[in-house]
Amino acid sequence: MQPQVVDRWERRYRALTIGVDLTAIVLAVVAGNALGLGREVPQFGNVAPGVGILAGLLMVVAMIVCRAWDPRILGHGSDEFGRLIKAVVTSAVSLGMLGLAFQATAARPWVFGLMPMAGLLSVLGRLALRKWLHRLRRGGRCVHPAIVVGGDEAVTEMIDRTRRDTARGWRVVGVCTPTGHAPDGGDEILGVPVLGDLDAVGDVVHQHAVRVVAVCPAPGWTSRRLHQLAWDIEDINAELVVDPGLMEVAGPRLHVDPVDGLPLLRLTRPTFSGVAWVAKQIVDRLGALLLLVFLSPVLLAVAVGVKLDGGPVFFTQTRVGRHGSEFRMLKFRSMVPDAEARLPELAHANEGAGPMFKIRDDPRVTRFGAFLRRYSLDELPQLFNVLAGSMSLVGPRPPLPSEVEAYSPAAQRRLLVRPGLTGLWQISGRSDLSWEQAVRLDLRYVENWNLALDALILWKTVGAVLNSRGAY
Repeated sequence: MQPQVVDRWERRYRALTIGVDLTAIVLAVVAGNALGLGREVPQFGNVAPGVGILAGLLMVVAMIVCRAWDPRILGHGSDEFGRLIKAVVTSAVSLGMLGLAFQATAARPWVFGLMPMAGLLSVLGRLALRKWLHRLRRGGRCVHPAIVVGGDEAVTEMIDRTRRDTARGWRVVGVCTPTGHAPDGGDEILGVPVLGDLDAVGDVVHQHAVRVVAVCPAPGWTSRRLHQLAWDIEDINAELVVDPGLMEVAGPRLHVDPVDGLPLLRLTRPTFSGVAWVAKQIVDRLGALLLLVFLSPVLLAVAVGVKLDGGPVFFTQTRVGRHGSEFRMLKFRSMVPDAEARLPELAHANEGAGPMFKIRDDPRVTRFGAFLRRYSLDELPQLFNVLAGSMSLVGPRPPLPSEVEAYSPAAQRRLLVRPGLTGLWQISGRSDLSWEQAVRLDLRYVENWNLALDALILWKTVGAVLNSRGAY
């Protein structure tokens, strides 16, 4: 096996990440020594290193052992932060055990204070680097060239997804289909050249300097051919990724269960109970309360602005919550007072797919209301719904009763959890999404819910609101 090939920008990004982590550790050590926390030291024979220096060295070693600087996980996904947190916890526990063994009480403030602080600084620094990298990728820089293999429909969807998810950093430079042609007989799919059929995949990958080979479902594509492709591309170190083609389920619900040596994916039921679920409810209520207090000046200013625009300040509407229970959702009014009555006359101009009603330039939206919608300020009163328990900070989009009546059996699964103030739909395009895309995102959330996903969505919501893409 050849060593992994790393592009120059990847080496630079890895060096910056290491610099951020080391800076965070040094700052923690300097702060601790400045506070006098390294004066009492454990004795190791004739050597008496300061606790702060020892803590810093343990964190560096833990970063290496936990592979927190692996180029393959930097810049995307949650694995990067998972390894970082593991390194911080491992080093803190190690220092704590040493302090216990040598009866050094000076280790305590490092274990419970300064080392977690260094970890937090590292997380913030890495988030800043990731935002910078994503901005470069939106401009077409720092990307990995990719080849997509699969059926026409699967290839088309993969190209579309990689173009939407620019943060992932894949640029599809060619595809291979069962026929070696596009569905219409041409030589391009969505502007990407068709480079061959399934038998030509190995040669195509060797002819093009690609870093990713994405394999999607295709007629005639067998496990034997997949194995052969994996062997064929070993010498060029391209990364092979495979679309399971069954369901969009990941995370803790997937387990590998071998049967007589055959690895099978075991899918467990989604759980909406237990400690994690209780923690979500606590975070929802406490988070909503803190946000209401923190944003109270903004809420007051918006309320005054809406009132000066004429009509009532708030708009309430019946929405459907968990298990089909209805509740009154609260929003700042962004339309004229008789907006509901004027809905039938605008039915012909509906741009929304499925049961959703959307118009990009809705004449019922007031001038101040357009500003509120652009930055999602009209949604802030929903924090009261979260506080009351009818909504969550993160979840599927809260649907209207008329939308629920048109739900397919699959879409009904959106009602297994409380609707959210934000969600995957909020950070993925909002009103620009088709009905099918919105349903798929909501189902993906329901099927893969966990606290880490909630935290990631909340973080990305800030950028989505500031960019205001799909808000109208």
